[in-house]
Amino acid sequence: MLLKLSVCSLLLTLVTGRISQFSVCISLTEPCTAGETPWNDVAHVDAAVAEAPALSSLASSDFTTLWHPELPRYGVRIKKSHFCDCSVNAYTGYIDVEARHLFFYFFESRRDPSADDVVFWTNGGPGGASSLGLFTELGPCILENSTATKYNPYSWNEYANVFFIEQPVGVGFSYADHGESVDTTEEAAKDIAAFVAIFFNHFTEYKGRALHLAGESYGGRYLPLFAAEIYDQNTKIEALGMDPVNLSSIMIGNGCTDQSTMIPSYYDMECTGVTVDPVLDIGTCVSIKRALPRCKKWLESECFTRLDGINCRAALSFCEEVVMSPFMEAGGSAASPRRPLISIAPHDACMVCSSLEAYLNLPAVRQVLGIDPSFGNYSSVSMAVNSAFEAKLDHIFPTQLYLTALLERGVRVLLYVGANDWVCNWVGNERMSLAMQWTGQGEFVQQPLAEWTVGGRVAGLTRSAKGLTFATVYGAGHMVPADKPAESLELVSRWLSRQGL
Repeated sequence: MLLKLSVCSLLLTLVTGRISQFSVCISLTEPCTAGETPWNDVAHVDAAVAEAPALSSLASSDFTTLWHPELPRYGVRIKKSHFCDCSVNAYTGYIDVEARHLFFYFFESRRDPSADDVVFWTNGGPGGASSLGLFTELGPCILENSTATKYNPYSWNEYANVFFIEQPVGVGFSYADHGESVDTTEEAAKDIAAFVAIFFNHFTEYKGRALHLAGESYGGRYLPLFAAEIYDQNTKIEALGMDPVNLSSIMIGNGCTDQSTMIPSYYDMECTGVTVDPVLDIGTCVSIKRALPRCKKWLESECFTRLDGINCRAALSFCEEVVMSPFMEAGGSAASPRRPLISIAPHDACMVCSSLEAYLNLPAVRQVLGIDPSFGNYSSVSMAVNSAFEAKLDHIFPTQLYLTALLERGVRVLLYVGANDWVCNWVGNERMSLAMQWTGQGEFVQQPLAEWTVGGRVAGLTRSAKGLTFATVYGAGHMVPADKPAESLELVSRWLSRQGL
């Protein structure tokens, strides 16, 4: 069985239940006009550092190279790329970390790019490419088939300038020259923080702009550490004469952040009526209920209180067998009980993946994106990256501690969850939010769950206090922007503008 607790969201990041037809907006090349500086030229690198051009003036024919003398291991290559949404400026490029190269997309806001906030998006896995989020969830265009795209009116760039980053190295179009790899979130965080610092310090039109880190699934592990690294890095880069990054919030969708609350919650989703009627038969539910105390005690002892690799794996295997396997073997849907948005079966997951991979492997598309010619075929998921993170038990560390530390420092946290998701469900996320120990805990716990509405219709339940907001989205599974695009966009709009839900 592919499903391990460390990869619980891998297949689930690969599929949405909603794809639309569209055509691609592509202009393959655009030669430099008279007076335009060839910023990609090595001879002009120092000039680029001292006087970086405005984003809108970048060439589409080749890359501009950016770097900072205080971050000698890092560089950024960026170019204008006419595709996906012709109503806004779009850019693609690479974050170069010595021999590692992380690919990214950047779309300016449809509303007011000169004033709107910046949102950073990553998918989960670990090993899922953020192209999945772009082309099947919240990007400016949505994938219909292997050759076409369509304008997405519910894209998050309606209200923000949005990055999609293929990370860690080895995911999507990201690659390493000599097989270098990253196998922990801590390592991945350093690369992301350096890129963010370089970007905001080079493009003065974005200096001081609020930054929001967003993602889903394993993003619940990624984002708290990325945010912590960016926050801590600010002190260092200020000492080097660089401007700090205005880190405003993190937005975690259907996150697997705290295994100690998530694993026991599978019983609630399978055997109680918290979302739908009980899915499993009574005998199976009784067996799960009896096994839960041992599962929780074993995990606490070997994975959370201390980390003993061998014993922790044994505990995880036991919990998977007694708590998770009955649901999957009964033919359940990991993304939405009794609502087949996605199946655990790999062939179902690959229905969308294969179309996306075919599209992003088209020579014309690769050319306009600026993909390095030596790069092989694009793949929407990297099992090599997934296996490397699993080998380090990266998922088991208590990531919620980073959330509380960020809240104490004024970084807002939004936890939103599709009510029909099973694998990173709302029960586990709510329990984590209530259990987190921070100065706002008392007030947060005292707030009752209240309905929030969109267009006069109830969209879900929410609780909020002192910078922490928890929200469910009715009718959505593991990928909220795909299942409920209007509600997702309204949620993001209110969060960015600091409105209550």
